[in-house]
Amino acid sequence: MIKFTRRSFAALTLGATLLALPAFAQSGTPHLILTLEDGVVDIELLPEIAPKHVERVVTLTEAGEYDGVVFHRVIDGFMAQTGDVANGDSTDASYNLQMAGTGGSDLPDVEAEFNEESFQRGVVGAARSQNPNSFNSQFFITYADASFLDGQYTVFGKVVSGMEAVDALEKGPQEMNGAVANPDKIVSAKIEYK
Repeated sequence: MIKFTRRSFAALTLGATLLALPAFAQSGTPHLILTLEDGVVDIELLPEIAPKHVERVVTLTEAGEYDGVVFHRVIDGFMAQTGDVANGDSTDASYNLQMAGTGGSDLPDVEAEFNEESFQRGVVGAARSQNPNSFNSQFFITYADASFLDGQYTVFGKVVSGMEAVDALEKGPQEMNGAVANPDKIVSAKIEYK
């Protein structure tokens, strides 16, 4: 029979806690590196203010889910949205403009992690439905001040370089709410720790 002391129980608890921590907690700051058709975008992820959102994006990126996914909704002067890993793969011949932006991953939705960060140029936010706790895989990058979104959408990252590649994305017409008929895509996505 094994006898547990307070010290051994504390050591087991600490060990279990360390195993449960996401990888980004141990390896520096995670950056989402998006290779687009017009350049590379480096997005610093912010686990200190949105750990569950960052963990989801890291998980999907490391599984290769964002590779080939299009920017299906791009509104000039506002934002560029991507991340529909179910319906937004431009390498799939069945890509459908009407379906793009309606899907997500097979993982459960993530609860909102609203924070004090303001939506300014280059800020990355979690796309969601009317339900604030419905982030799954889609995200957007703002082109300009969009502070009217503050407190309603979770900020989880910011572009630190390559915003010109985001600026170059094909825009959708206003009458189509930015839906892009011939969208640009994420050629590849990876996580780097810096």
